[in-house]
Amino acid sequence: MRITALSGGVGGARMLRGFSDLPGVELTAIVNVGDDDSIYGLHLAPDLDTVTYTLAHVESTERGWGRTGETWHTMAELETFPIDSTFRLGDKDLALNLFRTARLAEGARLSRVTDEIAAVLGVRTTILPVSDDPIRTRVRAASAWMDFQDYFVRRRHADIVDALRFDGAADATPAPGVSEAIEAAEAIVIGPSNPFLSIWPILAVPGIAEAIAGKDRIMAVSPLIGGKAVKGPLGEIMPALGYDVSAAGIVQAYDGLLTDLVVHRDDPLPDDTPSISFHSAETLIRDGTAARVLARSMVAWLS
Repeated sequence: MRITALSGGVGGARMLRGFSDLPGVELTAIVNVGDDDSIYGLHLAPDLDTVTYTLAHVESTERGWGRTGETWHTMAELETFPIDSTFRLGDKDLALNLFRTARLAEGARLSRVTDEIAAVLGVRTTILPVSDDPIRTRVRAASAWMDFQDYFVRRRHADIVDALRFDGAADATPAPGVSEAIEAAEAIVIGPSNPFLSIWPILAVPGIAEAIAGKDRIMAVSPLIGGKAVKGPLGEIMPALGYDVSAAGIVQAYDGLLTDLVVHRDDPLPDDTPSISFHSAETLIRDGTAARVLARSMVAWLS
């Protein structure tokens, strides 16, 4: 089965690993770049790196971001200087970002550099940034607009977000291979990612949402369990933007795009959305085994 996945964040990356481990599945991951930013003069791509590290089995399960077995010598030295060091990069993570920044400065496109990084880490799944063009998620809180990383990392997503925008998205074009991956897919899957912060920036690129809407099966996994987000600010963002914190609210967030939604096995299934097929499963992906079980069930439902 040819599956194209939209992904951002830890939950989406963990779901991808489940599909990548299944025989008979040809997986392509289209990844959010709205979180990208320039930190310490480096081009950081947090969602691309989370997906790559997870598929390479080198992600840090303790922190939920970065590499396993990290050291922190550079950060310890950086903290001796008068600089904002809130955004922490381990030495291995730093090396990757130095490589990416250097290659981009040489004129390489982000999609090409992503391929090179995946090859170094032994990842065989095709990982595509949604666009090679710069897209930056901006959030509004208390009538002030701020960069995503200021909101999410420096302010620890403590602010109530009442609006979002994706600067650059309207003028962006899909990266090489993105449109082709959607066209060739037998199904589109969306991991238990934050729809607003991780998936909306992907759908904001012209042509992406329209191409996906033309597919027969689009299955998402709800990021909610027991009416709460597994992690992150989703539970606060949904009501602030006018969405119920429920499976029905997740369906609404995708604005008619979904044909299927997977919800946690203990959560009630909505009964007022007849156009959607609902499925129950264990959606908390703690390890590779849980990821494979979920992916196997999703393939069965999509077949």
